[in-house]
Amino acid sequence: MHNPLLQPSTLPFEFPDYSALNASHYLDAVRQGIDEHLVELKAIAQDVRPADFTNTFEALERSGQLLRRAVMAYWTVFSAHGTDDLREIDPEIQSMVSGHQDAIHLDGDLYARLASVDAAQLAGEEARLVAETLRTFRAAGAELEPEAKDKLRALNSEITDLSSEYSRKLLGSMNESAVLFTDASELAGLGEGQVAAAADAARAAGHPEGYLLALVLPTGQPLLERLELSESRRRLFEASVNRGQVGENKNLELGARMAALRATRAALLGFATHADVVLQEATAPDLAAVQARLNELIPAAVDNARAEAVELEKISGSPIQPWDWAYYSAAVARERYTLDRGSLREYFELDAVLEHGVFSAAGRLYGISFTERFDLPKYHPDVRTWEVFNEDGSTLGLFLGDFFARPTKAGGAWMNSIRESSSLLEERPVVTNTLNIPKPAAGEPALVSLDEVNTLFHEFGHALHGLFSAGIYPSLSGTSVPRDFVEFPSQVNEMWALHPEVLPGYARHTLTGEPMPASTVETLEAAALWGEGFSTTEYLTAAVLDLAWHSLGDGETIDDPLAFEQRVLTEAGLIPEMVPSRYRTGYFKHIFDGGYSAGYYSYIWSEVLDADTVEWFTENGGLTRENGERFRTELLSRGNTRDPLQSYEIFRGAPARIEPLLKRRGLERGKTA
Repeated sequence: MHNPLLQPSTLPFEFPDYSALNASHYLDAVRQGIDEHLVELKAIAQDVRPADFTNTFEALERSGQLLRRAVMAYWTVFSAHGTDDLREIDPEIQSMVSGHQDAIHLDGDLYARLASVDAAQLAGEEARLVAETLRTFRAAGAELEPEAKDKLRALNSEITDLSSEYSRKLLGSMNESAVLFTDASELAGLGEGQVAAAADAARAAGHPEGYLLALVLPTGQPLLERLELSESRRRLFEASVNRGQVGENKNLELGARMAALRATRAALLGFATHADVVLQEATAPDLAAVQARLNELIPAAVDNARAEAVELEKISGSPIQPWDWAYYSAAVARERYTLDRGSLREYFELDAVLEHGVFSAAGRLYGISFTERFDLPKYHPDVRTWEVFNEDGSTLGLFLGDFFARPTKAGGAWMNSIRESSSLLEERPVVTNTLNIPKPAAGEPALVSLDEVNTLFHEFGHALHGLFSAGIYPSLSGTSVPRDFVEFPSQVNEMWALHPEVLPGYARHTLTGEPMPASTVETLEAAALWGEGFSTTEYLTAAVLDLAWHSLGDGETIDDPLAFEQRVLTEAGLIPEMVPSRYRTGYFKHIFDGGYSAGYYSYIWSEVLDADTVEWFTENGGLTRENGERFRTELLSRGNTRDPLQSYEIFRGAPARIEPLLKRRGLERGKTA
């Protein structure tokens, strides 16, 4: 059987021929890729020449190209279009890749040769590669005794298997928890297009009649602010918060088991907790510093949320229920600010937001342009591809957009790389943005909410980070930065969504073509702080829950995950009965199958840099090529080729200040709108 992955693709950018690939191709390519890589690694470790940078660290960067090609192609399609055949092979692929990582990092001969290189005369990116590679090996257990290495392998294997199982059950619970309504009257408040899309979703799921509302990954479902019937809101909300708690796809115990195993692994590596392991690779100095930052923010955020609840109850006439919060919050916005956030969708058509918003802002800042291509294969018909060009007309890379929700797609939104920029390997970047925007009914325009507009800009910030990477070595390129820094560029890019030089280009009424009224924009700005109490509190609740799971000590187990949630959140001064966590244990994909374990705090940590950067752009003239070039050159292009905080301070001219963040979120002495 011919396997297209076994040789570099002949398509432009060595793009994977997704039209010719099936599950067996991925599985076979990963298996053969591991075998080839092991041979290459053995050659590095047993090289009889004196160890130097070129024959060790550079050789390591060049090795494993088949495996890298296969895994990046597979991970992209599995998360975005995880069909049954891919889900069937996923546990084996995850197990093989995890085991192979252990084979690399626990190879005593390989580590000894790397450590023997005299790096005293190295500088710049070469010195950075040596330091980061050795740190990664040590953090993965390279210096453990043989018996401890065997225990570590077994722990890593079990954690990987549980993570894969968690992912499969999460997708299953997302689909089985979709809420079926029998009568259109139960969807009062939704537009005709949304009702029609719900009817289409019901038919696609096999229901002969009715209306199906699928779930998005976070607790807060976007339609809660539009549904007029409290009972309909309650059903949708409870389906969301109860995911993963019962039935075939119950995964609470999986999360608890993973947290316990991570604690045991941390002890084996010489750390008190899994959080301490993670934070040694972060920009945050330690766990105490992260906890102090969260504790600093919680009281003001909760005070603001309680104040908002008082305002909501004035309209609702009774104590506010969590499923009613979004609905009455929107009502307050309409009354206080004459702002109907739901009706804003009529001004945000997906293609217009992309071409005249996201792409236009990037063009004005960085001089890049986009041409859609229709000649490259797709893993799903909804995927779109653009070639991205520099200002001088040279090709920068490819950008793929996969925007619509479907049952085979993981929840949430993310950026991924199919190819990473590396001058060593002569690769140009191929990056993807994947979202879960409800697909419109046939013939209807794809309208998006204001939150989805922000998500489009956010994820494209990640894409820019990957596209602009100018590193030599792939392991230091693009988004390969500390977890609590990686969200920074994406958060900065959100600033252009409502920028007065960007918004008028894409915010036009779908039916009339009229621009969004200036008064609406002014109202959005005036209402910026409304709802920040709830938003900040639900985020901080998730960050605290993550750290609670990953601050367990070795041997500490949790028998009742739901009771554990309630206890740790209440003790932290949070109010989960009023403002539930953005993610709960049963569907916290970020930390149980997404690389953010003990790292969900990173969004607020990065936002300190983000808010300070927004202030810099404002002070220096905003949307200009000069500003964009400085941000691209000193920060976006650097990846991990130097300390990211050093890159930030070179760009900004000073360390970041927290005051802009406190002002943005209304946390100056608990201020709210």
